Amino acid sequence: MTEFIAVGVETPSSVLNHVDLGLTDDDVLRMYELMLLARRLDERMEILQRQGKAHFHISCRGHEATQVGCAYALEAGKDWLHPYYRDLGVLLTIGVPARDLMLSCLAKKNDPASGGRQMPAHWGYKPLNVVTQSSPVATQIPQAAGIAYAIKRRREDAVVYVSFGEGGSSKGDFHEGLNFAGIHRLPVIFVCENNRYAISVAQNKQMAIENVADRAAGYGMAGVVVDGQDVLAVYKAMKEAVERARRGEGPTLLEAKTYRIVPHSSDDDDRLYRPREEVEYYRTVNDPLNRLRNYLFEKGIANQEMLDEIEARVMGVVNDATDWAEQQPDPDPADAMKHVYWDR
Repeated sequence: MTEFIAVGVETPSSVLNHVDLGLTDDDVLRMYELMLLARRLDERMEILQRQGKAHFHISCRGHEATQVGCAYALEAGKDWLHPYYRDLGVLLTIGVPARDLMLSCLAKKNDPASGGRQMPAHWGYKPLNVVTQSSPVATQIPQAAGIAYAIKRRREDAVVYVSFGEGGSSKGDFHEGLNFAGIHRLPVIFVCENNRYAISVAQNKQMAIENVADRAAGYGMAGVVVDGQDVLAVYKAMKEAVERARRGEGPTLLEAKTYRIVPHSSDDDDRLYRPREEVEYYRTVNDPLNRLRNYLFEKGIANQEMLDEIEARVMGVVNDATDWAEQQPDPDPADAMKHVYWDR
């Protein structure tokens, strides 16, 4: 299951050409900037957690190509999203402001996800059809199928994106959601961000197959495996899945092979279950940012000066979001029971 770690291997880029995918040079630069923003904002959130300003952190680092590639194929404000807790890159790409995401991280009063009631990374953003999530893993999968069912019944032109880790595919929710979507040929794309570890449990200890997408055949839908470290490959696969759904041809199970380059969460020590050589390989050779950077250089889309300008712009956004969110009011304790259901 673990990839071969080859010493001295050069970082690859992409075997695809963005022009063939209908993307412009500016599109690819925008993808890079969004991936970098997700990385830098995530790093800042971890620092804030270590400073005691946020009580929990769960990272997107290593998943950025999968997330930006998927979200870039969606239509903001029209399509619906059921992201899972790592999907910071998805939220940024679809248009959620960094300031609002930082409000959620710091549990501030005006946090649009929950007013400071949810854990960090429990995304929700009503203006862009991002549905809030619950802590139990994979519960968003049948919920996404339900929204897709409503879209089909209403004859609306929209699709639903829902994501989860490969650990979530071992839950009953996964079977129920995909089975229902397959039967009714619903406009939903199930995206498995397979980073090979369900917290500390390696994939080969929780399933007897190599590809989660192989299960798609059992539900009567398309199953696609893609290199989740290649943003162009992910965009291509997601775009095809979205077009399939819009044509009324039913759902897709899209599995992106990716890797988290940090521990599962701020409460995890991944040294107990992952070899350091494997982690280092994905931090360097197979880091999605390094791969896209190489592509930009190879195609003559950008030089180092341009990338330095993007870095400075990204850090400006991160610093602004941090400084602004820290000054915002905390929730009022008197409102703790507001919106909480209580059956006497």
